[in-house]
Amino acid sequence: MIVARFTNLRTRLTVLYMGMFGIALMLVAVAVFTAITGSARTLVRDELGATGAVYGQIWASQSAQLRQGAAVLATDYGFREAIATNDEPTVRSALDNLRARQKVDGALILGIDGYVTSAGVDLDEATTDTLWQGLNGGDIDAGVLSINGQPYQAVSAPVMAPVLIGWVVFVERLDQSQMRNLEGLSAIPLSASVLTSSADGWRDMAGPTSALGGAIERVLAAGDDRPETTRTLQGEAMVLARALPSFDTAAPAVLTLSYPMARAMKPFEAMFWALGAIALIGLAILMVGTWMLSRGLTRPITELDEAVHRLQNGEHAEVEVTSSDEIGRLAASFNAMAGDIRDRELRLTHMALHDQETGLPNRLWLEREASRSSEGYVVVFGVDRFEIVRNAIGYDSMAQLVGALGSRLSAAAGGARVARVAAGAVGVILEAGSDAEAIEQATILCAVADVPVKLIGATVDATLSAGIGRARGDNGGVDSIVDRAGIGLDQARARHRKASLFDATAYGDPVGNLSLIGELMGALETAQVWMAYQPKYDLRADAITGVEALMRWNHPRRGFVSPDLFITMAEETGQIRALTEWAVRQSITDQKVLAEAGHVVTMSVNISGRLLSDESFAEFALQAVAASGADLCFEITETAVIDNPEIALDIIERFSAAGVAVSIDDYGSGLSSLAYLKRIKADELKIDKAFVLSLDESSRDALLVKSTIDLAHSLGLKVTAEGVETPTALALLRGMGCDNAQGYLIARPMALAGLIERLEKPAVVAESVAA
Repeated sequence: MIVARFTNLRTRLTVLYMGMFGIALMLVAVAVFTAITGSARTLVRDELGATGAVYGQIWASQSAQLRQGAAVLATDYGFREAIATNDEPTVRSALDNLRARQKVDGALILGIDGYVTSAGVDLDEATTDTLWQGLNGGDIDAGVLSINGQPYQAVSAPVMAPVLIGWVVFVERLDQSQMRNLEGLSAIPLSASVLTSSADGWRDMAGPTSALGGAIERVLAAGDDRPETTRTLQGEAMVLARALPSFDTAAPAVLTLSYPMARAMKPFEAMFWALGAIALIGLAILMVGTWMLSRGLTRPITELDEAVHRLQNGEHAEVEVTSSDEIGRLAASFNAMAGDIRDRELRLTHMALHDQETGLPNRLWLEREASRSSEGYVVVFGVDRFEIVRNAIGYDSMAQLVGALGSRLSAAAGGARVARVAAGAVGVILEAGSDAEAIEQATILCAVADVPVKLIGATVDATLSAGIGRARGDNGGVDSIVDRAGIGLDQARARHRKASLFDATAYGDPVGNLSLIGELMGALETAQVWMAYQPKYDLRADAITGVEALMRWNHPRRGFVSPDLFITMAEETGQIRALTEWAVRQSITDQKVLAEAGHVVTMSVNISGRLLSDESFAEFALQAVAASGADLCFEITETAVIDNPEIALDIIERFSAAGVAVSIDDYGSGLSSLAYLKRIKADELKIDKAFVLSLDESSRDALLVKSTIDLAHSLGLKVTAEGVETPTALALLRGMGCDNAQGYLIARPMALAGLIERLEKPAVVAESVAA
C-alpha cells in the first residue's frame, strides 16, 4: 500500500518538496548549532585561559610572599645561631611566631642532614625525603608538596651560616576553599582543582579521580596548557590542565579548570526549542501547501491517466480542459487524439464488418448477428454459374451484380440486412416457424433474380440457389451456422433444387475422412490394406482368363472402409498416386504367385483419371511392367481424358506400345463421347453394370447393350459386361456376342488364396447356375 501510494505523483511531489525543505532546515540547524557551539567553546576556552593565567599570577605572588617571609627568618642571626646550636625550642618558637604572622598552614626547618623541625604540619619520612632531595638538588625551591596525601604549596629559603646549613620552608594547603576563591575570579562557574599523580591515578583534594585523567595526560605529553574538550561522566566538558612545579618528579601536579559544555549551551536551549518549533510549523505549512499545489497540478494528469486507461479498454474518453497552460494544451491534444482514434476505430470496425466492394455487411457481421439469436435460420443465396458469369462480365461488374441482388433480397425480405459471405454469395437471417416454411421462403426469395439486372453497359441474367442453416438441431460437426448454410447451398445445387436445408447425414464426416487418408498411408505397410480379385469369365474360351484387382481396407477401429470413400478422398488429397503405385506393385507380386500356382491370368488395375496426365507415373508403370514382364491391363474411364486430352491420349499410346492393355471402364455411365472413343487406343470396353443388371427385364437396356457390343466390335475392341448376376443375363450376353462377363454370377471379389482355390475349379459358371 505504501509503495502504491508513493508511485502517486502527488505523493512524490509532496515528499520531494518536504524532503528538500527538511534538508534545508537540517543544514540551517546544523549551521546554527555549529556556530553557537563554536562560539560557546571559544568563550569557555578564553575564560579558562584567562582564569588559568590569573591563577598563575596568584601562584607566583603567593610564592614570592612566602619566599620573602622565609628569607627574613633564614637571615635572622639569632635564628641561624639556634639552628647551629641545635636549640630546638628556640627554633620551634620562631617557626610558630613566623607562621602566625605569615598566616600559613605550616613552617619547618629542614637541616642539611635531613633533620626536620616543624610547626603546624607533620612530615612523614617519605615526604621529608622528597623535600630534601628537591632542595638539596637545587632543581626547585618552590612547588607542590604532597603531605599526608594532600597537596600543599611549599616555598623555601636557604639558611647560610655562612655555609648552607638548611632551609626554611613555608607550606600552604591547596584545599577546596582556595579553589572556590579561584573559581570566584572567573566570569563563568567553572570548577578548579589541583591534582597530583599517584599509583592509583590522579588524585584531587577529595581523593582519587579519573574523569580528567586522559586530558591531563595529553596536556603533559604535548607540553601545552591550552584548553581542550574531553568526555567526562557528566558529559562533554572544556578542560584546562596547567602543570605546577612539584618537589616529587614521580608525582607531578597540575591545576585543572573545567567547565561542562551542557552548562555553556544551557542559555541557548530556549532558542533551539523555538527554532525547532518554527521548523516543524514551517514543515507542516509546506506539507499542506505542497499537497494542495500538487493536487492542483496532478488532478488534470490523473484525469488524463484515467482517460488513457478507458481509451485502452476500448471506451471513448475525453477530459475537461480547465486551463490554457501546458497541461491544458496536453488535455486538448488528448481529446483530439481520442476523437481521431474513435473515428479510426469506427472506420476499422465498419471495414471489418462490411464488404469493401459492395458496401454490404460481410460474413463476420452475419455470424455475429446469428450468434445473438438461438432461433431462426440463416439463408445463403449463391449466384449459379458464378465463374461463367464473372468471366463474362468482369470482377467489378460481378461485385455490382452481387450488390444489386443483395438490395433486391433485402427489400423482398422486409428490410432484413443482407451480408456478402463469399464472392458470389450473400446471406440473410430469416424467421420461420418450421424447416418447410424456411425452405419455402428461401425458394420465393430466389425469384428476385428472375428480373435481369441492369449494370453499366449491360443487362445480366442471373439465377440464385439457396442453402439454409438452422440455429438449433444437429450441426453435423459444423459449428458455424453460416458454414452450414453454405454447405446446404452446395447440397441444393447437387440435388438440382432451388433451396435445401443443411443435411448433416449427407454431409457425413469430412474431417474424419480427411484424417482417414493419413492413416491409409500407414495402413499400406500393414495387412490392413489388401487386394481382392474378381474373376473375368471368357465366354468364348469358357474359362477365367483375367481378374480385376480391387483394393480393400479393414480399419482397426472403423472396420471395413468402403473403397468409394477412401479412393475418392485419396484423389481429392493427392494421395491417389501412392495408392495406385502400391496396387500396381501388389498386383505384379500376386500375378507371380498365381503363375507359380499354374494359373496365368491378366491382371486389370484401375488407374485414376488424375494420373493419366502424370508423366512420372507413366514412367513408373512402364518400368514396373518392363522389369517384371507382367501381363497387366489398365482400366480407365472414358471421361478421364477430358481434362487434359492430349497428354492423356499420349500416355495411353505409350501404354499400348509397351504391351499394356487398356480397358475403357464404366462405359455408358458418364458423358460418353464417340469422338474420344475413336481416339482412345484401347483393347477393351466394359459396359457399366447399370445396363446389365436389368438386362433380362428391360428390352430397352438389351437394345443399348447390343448396340454397344456391335459398336465396340466394329472399332476392334473386346467387350466385358459388368454386373452379371443371373444366368439369363449371361445367356443374353452370349447371344449378343459379348466377349467377357464379370459379376456375382461368376464370382465375388476374393482374396488371393480364395482366388487360387476358385481357379482350380473348371466349371465356374455351371456351379454358379447350380447354386
